[in-house]
Amino acid sequence: MGDKNPECKSDDPNDCRVWCFRNYPAQFQTVPTLELVKDASFKKSPVSAKKRTIKKQVEVSPATTREVSIPQKTMTVTRRVLVKDSYVKEQKIPAETKQISKEVLFKKGGLTVWEEIECELKNYNLLPILYPLGSSVLTNTAKKIIDNKILSLMREKPFISIEIGSHTDSRGSASANQQLSKARARSVVNYLIARGINSSRLVAKGYGEERLINRCADGVTCTEKEHERNRRTEFRVLSSF
Repeated sequence: MGDKNPECKSDDPNDCRVWCFRNYPAQFQTVPTLELVKDASFKKSPVSAKKRTIKKQVEVSPATTREVSIPQKTMTVTRRVLVKDSYVKEQKIPAETKQISKEVLFKKGGLTVWEEIECELKNYNLLPILYPLGSSVLTNTAKKIIDNKILSLMREKPFISIEIGSHTDSRGSASANQQLSKARARSVVNYLIARGINSSRLVAKGYGEERLINRCADGVTCTEKEHERNRRTEFRVLSSF
Protein backbone atom coordinates (compact mmCIF):
# COMPACT_ATOMS: atom_id res chain seq x y z
CA MET A 1 0.00 0.00 0.00
CA GLY A 2 1.49 3.35 -1.02
CA ASP A 3 1.23 6.82 0.54
CA LYS A 4 -2.01 8.78 0.34
CA ASN A 5 -2.26 11.28 -2.52
CA PRO A 6 -1.99 14.74 -0.91
CA GLU A 7 -4.65 16.09 -3.30
CA CYS A 8 -7.18 13.48 -2.25
CA LYS A 9 -10.30 15.07 -0.82
CA SER A 10 -11.71 11.89 0.72
CA ASP A 11 -11.77 11.44 4.50
CA ASP A 12 -11.38 7.67 4.14
CA PRO A 13 -7.69 6.90 4.85
CA ASN A 14 -7.81 4.01 2.38
CA ASP A 15 -8.78 6.21 -0.54
CA CYS A 16 -6.34 7.71 -3.01
CA ARG A 17 -3.67 5.08 -2.33
CA VAL A 18 -1.94 2.69 -4.68
CA TRP A 19 -2.42 -0.98 -3.68
CA CYS A 20 0.06 -3.55 -4.88
CA PHE A 21 -0.44 -7.34 -4.60
CA ARG A 22 2.35 -9.92 -4.51
CA ASN A 23 1.99 -13.68 -4.96
CA TYR A 24 3.81 -15.93 -2.48
CA PRO A 25 4.27 -19.47 -3.78
CA ALA A 26 3.21 -22.37 -1.57
CA GLN A 27 5.95 -24.07 0.43
CA PHE A 28 6.11 -27.82 0.88
CA GLN A 29 7.96 -30.04 3.33
CA THR A 30 8.40 -33.78 3.19
CA VAL A 31 7.26 -35.40 6.45
CA PRO A 32 7.95 -39.13 7.04
CA THR A 33 4.89 -41.16 8.11
CA LEU A 34 4.28 -44.66 9.42
CA GLU A 35 1.51 -46.79 7.88
CA LEU A 36 -0.27 -49.62 9.69
CA VAL A 37 0.54 -52.91 7.97
CA LYS A 38 -1.17 -55.25 10.43
CA ASP A 39 -3.46 -54.69 13.39
CA ALA A 40 -2.12 -55.44 16.88
CA SER A 41 -3.17 -58.76 18.44
CA PHE A 42 -2.88 -60.76 21.68
CA LYS A 43 -1.13 -64.10 22.18
CA LYS A 44 -1.99 -66.37 25.12
CA SER A 45 0.94 -68.23 26.73
CA PRO A 46 0.39 -70.65 29.65
CA VAL A 47 2.26 -69.74 32.89
CA SER A 48 2.88 -72.62 35.30
CA ALA A 49 1.67 -72.29 38.90
CA LYS A 50 4.18 -71.53 41.68
CA LYS A 51 3.91 -73.18 45.08
CA ARG A 52 5.58 -72.41 48.41
CA THR A 53 5.60 -74.31 51.71
CA ILE A 54 4.45 -72.18 54.66
CA LYS A 55 4.91 -73.26 58.27
CA LYS A 56 2.21 -72.29 60.72
CA GLN A 57 1.55 -72.91 64.37
CA VAL A 58 -1.70 -74.52 65.46
CA GLU A 59 -3.10 -74.72 68.95
CA VAL A 60 -2.53 -78.12 70.57
CA SER A 61 -4.02 -77.27 73.93
CA PRO A 62 -5.73 -74.11 75.14
CA ALA A 63 -3.88 -71.61 77.33
CA THR A 64 -4.16 -72.10 81.10
CA THR A 65 -3.39 -70.04 84.23
CA ARG A 66 -0.91 -71.40 86.77
CA GLU A 67 -0.04 -69.91 90.16
CA VAL A 68 3.67 -69.79 90.97
CA SER A 69 4.98 -68.98 94.44
CA ILE A 70 7.64 -66.21 94.32
CA PRO A 71 9.76 -65.88 97.50
CA GLN A 72 9.85 -62.53 99.28
CA LYS A 73 12.90 -60.27 98.74
CA THR A 74 14.05 -57.78 101.35
CA MET A 75 16.66 -55.02 101.26
CA THR A 76 18.15 -52.87 104.02
CA VAL A 77 17.68 -49.15 103.29
CA THR A 78 19.66 -46.53 105.21
CA ARG A 79 18.02 -43.16 105.52
CA ARG A 80 18.82 -39.94 107.31
CA VAL A 81 16.31 -38.38 109.67
CA LEU A 82 16.36 -34.86 111.11
CA VAL A 83 17.70 -34.86 114.67
CA LYS A 84 18.10 -31.11 115.04
CA ASP A 85 17.03 -28.14 112.95
CA SER A 86 19.76 -26.25 111.12
CA TYR A 87 20.99 -23.00 112.62
CA VAL A 88 23.58 -20.26 112.00
CA LYS A 89 26.72 -20.25 114.10
CA GLU A 90 28.86 -17.15 114.23
CA GLN A 91 32.58 -17.79 114.13
CA LYS A 92 35.26 -15.15 114.28
CA ILE A 93 37.79 -15.48 111.47
CA PRO A 94 41.04 -13.58 112.03
CA ALA A 95 42.12 -11.12 109.36
CA GLU A 96 44.84 -12.24 106.97
CA THR A 97 47.61 -9.80 106.23
CA LYS A 98 50.52 -9.86 103.87
CA GLN A 99 53.58 -7.66 104.03
CA ILE A 100 54.40 -5.94 100.75
CA SER A 101 57.10 -3.52 99.83
CA LYS A 102 56.36 -0.41 97.83
CA GLU A 103 58.20 2.72 96.90
CA VAL A 104 56.89 6.05 98.13
CA LEU A 105 58.00 9.51 97.16
CA PHE A 106 59.91 11.10 100.02
CA LYS A 107 61.59 13.78 97.99
CA LYS A 108 60.18 15.58 94.98
CA GLY A 109 62.22 14.92 91.86
CA GLY A 110 63.21 17.40 89.22
CA LEU A 111 66.35 18.78 87.70
CA THR A 112 68.01 19.25 91.07
CA VAL A 113 69.49 15.72 90.86
CA TRP A 114 70.99 14.53 87.58
CA GLU A 115 73.68 12.27 86.24
CA GLU A 116 76.42 13.34 83.89
CA ILE A 117 76.70 10.80 81.04
CA GLU A 118 78.55 10.50 77.78
CA CYS A 119 76.54 11.97 74.90
CA GLU A 120 76.85 8.83 72.78
CA LEU A 121 74.90 6.90 75.43
CA LYS A 122 71.77 8.81 74.34
CA ASN A 123 72.07 7.07 70.96
CA TYR A 124 71.59 3.35 70.33
CA ASN A 125 74.68 1.35 71.33
CA LEU A 126 75.25 -2.23 70.25
CA LEU A 127 75.00 -4.83 73.00
CA PRO A 128 77.04 -7.65 71.41
CA ILE A 129 75.11 -10.62 72.78
CA LEU A 130 74.01 -13.65 70.74
CA TYR A 131 70.88 -15.71 71.33
CA PRO A 132 70.37 -19.36 70.37
CA LEU A 133 68.45 -19.71 67.08
CA GLY A 134 64.76 -18.82 67.60
CA SER A 135 65.25 -18.46 71.37
CA SER A 136 65.27 -15.59 73.88
CA VAL A 137 67.31 -17.42 76.52
CA LEU A 138 70.45 -15.57 77.68
CA THR A 139 73.67 -17.53 77.64
CA ASN A 140 76.27 -17.15 80.39
CA THR A 141 78.46 -15.20 77.97
CA ALA A 142 75.56 -12.83 77.22
CA LYS A 143 74.96 -12.25 80.95
CA LYS A 144 78.61 -11.26 81.45
CA ILE A 145 78.34 -8.75 78.60
CA ILE A 146 75.18 -7.26 80.14
CA ASP A 147 76.94 -7.00 83.51
CA ASN A 148 79.87 -5.14 81.97
CA LYS A 149 77.93 -2.92 79.57
CA ILE A 150 74.69 -2.03 81.38
CA LEU A 151 74.55 -3.32 84.96
CA SER A 152 77.75 -1.56 86.01
CA LEU A 153 76.58 1.67 84.30
CA MET A 154 73.17 1.64 86.04
CA ARG A 155 74.74 0.97 89.42
CA GLU A 156 77.24 3.77 88.88
CA LYS A 157 74.50 6.14 87.65
CA PRO A 158 71.45 5.39 89.85
CA PHE A 159 69.28 8.10 88.27
CA ILE A 160 69.45 7.03 84.62
CA SER A 161 66.84 4.92 82.81
CA ILE A 162 67.62 2.72 79.82
CA GLU A 163 65.80 1.29 76.81
CA ILE A 164 66.69 -2.22 75.61
CA GLY A 165 65.80 -2.66 71.90
CA SER A 166 66.03 -5.97 70.08
CA HIS A 167 65.90 -6.58 66.29
CA THR A 168 65.71 -9.55 63.89
CA ASP A 169 66.59 -10.12 60.25
CA SER A 170 63.89 -10.22 57.56
CA ARG A 171 63.67 -14.01 57.30
CA GLY A 172 60.48 -15.55 58.66
CA SER A 173 57.10 -13.84 59.10
CA ALA A 174 56.94 -10.26 60.36
CA SER A 175 54.61 -11.20 63.25
CA ALA A 176 56.89 -14.01 64.45
CA ASN A 177 59.94 -11.74 64.26
CA GLN A 178 58.09 -9.05 66.22
CA GLN A 179 57.24 -11.49 69.04
CA LEU A 180 60.77 -12.93 69.12
CA SER A 181 62.39 -9.49 69.36
CA LYS A 182 60.04 -8.50 72.21
CA ALA A 183 60.90 -11.69 74.11
CA ARG A 184 64.63 -11.11 73.66
CA ALA A 185 64.48 -7.49 74.85
CA ARG A 186 62.33 -8.57 77.80
CA SER A 187 64.84 -11.28 78.79
CA VAL A 188 67.56 -8.61 79.17
CA VAL A 189 65.26 -6.40 81.25
CA ASN A 190 64.21 -9.33 83.47
CA TYR A 191 67.84 -10.24 84.03
CA LEU A 192 68.68 -6.68 85.14
CA ILE A 193 65.65 -6.63 87.47
CA ALA A 194 66.85 -9.91 88.98
CA ARG A 195 70.23 -8.25 89.54
CA GLY A 196 68.61 -5.48 91.62
CA ILE A 197 67.76 -2.78 89.07
CA ASN A 198 64.33 -1.18 89.63
CA SER A 199 61.88 -2.01 86.85
CA SER A 200 60.86 1.68 86.56
CA ARG A 201 64.31 2.40 85.13
CA LEU A 202 64.01 -0.12 82.28
CA VAL A 203 62.04 -0.23 79.02
CA ALA A 204 61.95 -3.28 76.70
CA LYS A 205 61.26 -2.69 72.99
CA GLY A 206 60.92 -5.30 70.24
CA TYR A 207 61.29 -3.91 66.72
CA GLY A 208 61.25 -7.19 64.76
CA GLU A 209 62.38 -6.59 61.18
CA GLU A 210 61.19 -2.94 61.06
CA ARG A 211 64.66 -1.33 61.36
CA LEU A 212 67.02 -3.18 59.05
CA ILE A 213 70.45 -1.53 58.76
CA ASN A 214 71.33 -2.93 55.34
CA ARG A 215 69.70 -3.98 52.07
CA CYS A 216 68.61 -7.44 53.29
CA ALA A 217 64.82 -6.97 53.11
CA ASP A 218 62.28 -9.63 52.11
CA GLY A 219 63.09 -11.19 48.75
CA VAL A 220 66.72 -9.97 48.69
CA THR A 221 69.47 -12.60 48.62
CA CYS A 222 72.06 -11.88 51.32
CA THR A 223 74.92 -13.67 52.99
CA GLU A 224 74.64 -14.97 56.55
CA LYS A 225 77.06 -12.26 57.64
CA GLU A 226 74.77 -9.57 56.20
CA HIS A 227 71.71 -11.06 57.94
CA GLU A 228 73.67 -11.21 61.21
CA ARG A 229 74.09 -7.43 61.24
CA ASN A 230 70.31 -7.04 61.51
CA ARG A 231 70.03 -9.58 64.35
CA ARG A 232 71.15 -7.21 67.08
CA THR A 233 70.28 -5.96 70.56
CA GLU A 234 70.93 -2.31 71.46
CA PHE A 235 70.60 -0.01 74.47
CA ARG A 236 70.39 3.72 75.02
CA VAL A 237 69.95 6.09 77.95
CA LEU A 238 66.45 7.60 78.01
CA SER A 239 66.94 10.06 80.91
CA SER A 240 69.61 10.94 83.41
CA PHE A 241 67.63 12.40 86.32
